[in-house]
Amino acid sequence: MGTNGSTMLEPLRQGLPPLDPSAVSSAASCSLPARYEAVREARQFTRRTLDQWDIGDRFDDVCLVVSELVTNALRHALPANTPRVPEQGPPVRLHLMRWTERLVCAVRDPSHDSPVACESEDFSAESGRGLFLVDSFSDGWGWHPLAGTLSGKVVWALFRLHPDCLRDDT
Repeated sequence: MGTNGSTMLEPLRQGLPPLDPSAVSSAASCSLPARYEAVREARQFTRRTLDQWDIGDRFDDVCLVVSELVTNALRHALPANTPRVPEQGPPVRLHLMRWTERLVCAVRDPSHDSPVACESEDFSAESGRGLFLVDSFSDGWGWHPLAGTLSGKVVWALFRLHPDCLRDDT
């Protein structure tokens, strides 16, 4: 397994988040169309889901990260000069998974390219800032290539949640 000369990203390629998938208490996902309005749809879906799970207080951070992950996925799912094949279905999918004290947002896209965080100090740069924001607002993130019949990758971000008992004792 060769590195792309980018050792900075190697530790991030951890596969799935360090959580037991069978212990997930709630999960929701939605497929997103290959157009940029999908970012708004992803935010609305995230808002509804977090409210339903009674963790709407984390919406701002989670929504910012979801927006960045979906924008990155669309950028790779919508390469220029690629013919649209409607039968293929939506290329981008957003998954929200909740454990007792953790929330994971995962976005699937058809690209095999590894996500690269820009080390540039130029905050006016158009791309590369997304992963910096993801890193700043989440408690950890990573990515892994898809296996089996699905091609592409999943990029995920993890958020720690405050247990209800702590919130009620204020």
